[in-house]
Amino acid sequence: MLAIAGSAQAQDCAPQAFAPCQACHALTPDAGTRPGPQLAGVVGRPVAGDPGFDYSPALRTARDRGDVWTRDRLDTFLSDPEAMYPGLWMGSPPIRDANLRSALLCVLERGR
Repeated sequence: MLAIAGSAQAQDCAPQAFAPCQACHALTPDAGTRPGPQLAGVVGRPVAGDPGFDYSPALRTARDRGDVWTRDRLDTFLSDPEAMYPGLWMGSPPIRDANLRSALLCVLERGR
């Protein structure tokens, strides 16, 4: 049963789901500077937790409040970033498709 679940999860994890994000974000620390924060290890770290990035006041407030990027929080964020954190500086549109968000979350959790 676990092998089947693992196989299904691997099947859902499609690296191409991250392709639209690559213009601003990287999944590896050695990828150099990008316009957006580094996303390596984002799941489990504090919101606004990349020390090398200048976050919007909205995200700094979330960090100061103790918000942490969990899979569920990222799913909600990706579905409508501006609704979750009004005033943030990220300019990408919401990802309304739950399957696409799931594939992207898989990539973010695995870091590839």
